[in-house]
Amino acid sequence: MKTTTRERSAKRIERVLELLTQQSVTRDDTLDIHRLAEVAYLSPYHFHRVYVAMMGETVAETLRRKRLHQAAVWLISSATSVADIATRANYASVHAFTRAFRDAYGVPPAKYRLHGQLSAALQRSQTIDRNETSMFNLNDVRIETLSAERVAVLAHHGDYQTIGDTFGRLAAWAAGKGFLTESTPSWGIYYDDPTSKAKSELRSEACLAAPATIAGDDKVLIKKTPGGKCAVLTFTGPYAELEKPYRWLYDTWLPQSGEELRDAPTYEAYLNDARSTPPHALKTSICIPLK
Repeated sequence: MKTTTRERSAKRIERVLELLTQQSVTRDDTLDIHRLAEVAYLSPYHFHRVYVAMMGETVAETLRRKRLHQAAVWLISSATSVADIATRANYASVHAFTRAFRDAYGVPPAKYRLHGQLSAALQRSQTIDRNETSMFNLNDVRIETLSAERVAVLAHHGDYQTIGDTFGRLAAWAAGKGFLTESTPSWGIYYDDPTSKAKSELRSEACLAAPATIAGDDKVLIKKTPGGKCAVLTFTGPYAELEKPYRWLYDTWLPQSGEELRDAPTYEAYLNDARSTPPHALKTSICIPLK
């Protein structure tokens, strides 16, 4: 695409992504192509091709990822029954939900809950459950000096588990600028302890590696990741389960490490593409800045 056409298409798709974020992931009408095409100011005959060209997946695939991610969060953070979660995630039956969840996460919902759930008591007490963290050991943490990477940044306000929506809008912006590929590095910067504030007050940033030729605008800023000396733990698994390695790092690793924390936010490096990687195979490097 020519630059002007690409940027115009990106702005149109950003409007669609904002609509998908505002509406509940449980609503079927978000799949109405005519409605989405209207929001994008595109003909229904062309909307789908433009969306796939900009986002690398179909609208249905975007919504499927969102719904199953939210279902995973509900499974490990609530006592809501699998049947109710299936309904809330807009599946016609428990069987259909179980099949879709197993295909994406590698295990059926009930088994995922059994092995992944963070109990309400654990969240309230802030104590470590050794069974939850047996997958980690002290040798898994690497002390590294990381480069401060130049990134395009879009601010996210609210639940960290919904930052994927902000990454979607940032990806559309980057596609419009012509520098988004499947291998474009991405990071998330997290400014608050999610147990210390209401979800609505949490502050974070979605980041994509930005070439030197790319400038920011009124929405997207150009910054650098914290970099410097960091404790790095690479976690393999769904984003919904990232609280477990964080809890282990701060409650178990840090007191035994002899290290001191630096006055900089914790951040995450995402090592593969959530659009094409099953959730159970996602790799995330958690980077904790140290003095």
